[in-house]
Amino acid sequence: MNHFMDINNKKIAIIGLRESGLRSAKLANYLGARVFGSDLSESIDVSNNAMKLMTENHIPTETGIHTSKIFEADFWIISPGISKNSKIILKAKKHSIPIYSELEFSSWYTKSPIIAITGSNGKTTTSLLLLEIIKKKYNNSVVAGNIGIPFSKFVLEELINPVEDRFYILEVSSFQLEFIKNFKPKVSIYTNISPDHLDRHKTMDEYVSMKLRMIENMNKSGFIIYKSNDKTLKGKFENSNLNTIPIDVYSTQNQYYVKDNFLYKSNEKILKMENFKLIGEHNYLNLIAALTCSSLFNIPIEKAKEAIYDFSYIEHRQELVTIKNNISYINDSKATNIESVISAIKTYKKPTVILIGGYNKDSKFQLLLPHIKTSTIKYIICFGDAGKLIKTALGDAVRSFLCKDLNSAVMKASKLAIPGDIILLSPGCASFDEFKNFEERGNYFKKLISTLTKYD
Repeated sequence: MNHFMDINNKKIAIIGLRESGLRSAKLANYLGARVFGSDLSESIDVSNNAMKLMTENHIPTETGIHTSKIFEADFWIISPGISKNSKIILKAKKHSIPIYSELEFSSWYTKSPIIAITGSNGKTTTSLLLLEIIKKKYNNSVVAGNIGIPFSKFVLEELINPVEDRFYILEVSSFQLEFIKNFKPKVSIYTNISPDHLDRHKTMDEYVSMKLRMIENMNKSGFIIYKSNDKTLKGKFENSNLNTIPIDVYSTQNQYYVKDNFLYKSNEKILKMENFKLIGEHNYLNLIAALTCSSLFNIPIEKAKEAIYDFSYIEHRQELVTIKNNISYINDSKATNIESVISAIKTYKKPTVILIGGYNKDSKFQLLLPHIKTSTIKYIICFGDAGKLIKTALGDAVRSFLCKDLNSAVMKASKLAIPGDIILLSPGCASFDEFKNFEERGNYFKKLISTLTKYD
């Protein structure tokens, strides 16, 4: 085990009953704990999960309230959606109740090595690509974490039916790192660091501090892979006494690099970049991160290339929805911060109508200005909760329009676009003003596009 705690007959409160809470409760129950689930929400998802726990596992739950029963627990397992600064957490600290994240708790009960991937952007692409490469040798490997599949789900499955040849590839968010203690990856990958989630972390220093918690238990038996031209990461890792491996797209000093549209390993050409289906410099970096990590575990390069050739678009990340009347429709709903929007702007070279908006996370939209001014952006459609703020921040960089919601933004974009253009949804914001998550927003966008183009 990475760290083991015997929880048989211990009282454990699960705070938050969405997917990670549901799976944590099931894992704790299997291990013999006396589990109690609690969530302030009474949403359909939460209520359904509470009912599942009661009927399938005989775990008592409460919704719409936190009663005093949660303070009778030996420790809490907390949902990543609950901030360390929230009232319920501060109250628990007064009661001296230990608090752990689902990520931390799950890691106690597996012997399988963990590869943890974090960063402001590129986590999902790197995680999924690395999974396909790793599975060429370790075919029982899985991806979990912030990607939408709780770590605890697979750990429970592993305990019930032990497996060999498994790596856990975990996409890790700053939220999940607020309550770790012994979490220790074999490899930690940092794709980049840029301002994000400042509505929760308040300052950039706090955000960076949470990201760096991922490596606080690492020693020289592990490896840290990081983007070397990221100023924040370079400052933290360049002179570290840990095993650090810098990566960059074009630096010929590194093991992998891109030159003249070829990917090289040292001085050997590996593949033509045109054979890699994902475009853009940011995706090249994700590819290099995945290959650098896989080389630590001796994945044959020919096997890795098979996975790379087969790897395609990720849903909601610069996903080509359709091309109709020579207008390309791109769903980049997963772009929930400014750096993601900048990556998208740099990727496309055709005239573009870009849709930016949603729920504001205290982002500085003026950081987009130099990129918009030097790009092929024709029009900006600002929408949703942050719409007015975005329009004001971007001023007259290019012609912009303000729309109430995503539906009206798509309608406006469809009237403005002409053959040869791109309509790009790259919101740079969270989705919570209209949708429960970026997936729902992206699916709604695709549904709108399908309706628009059906009879064109």
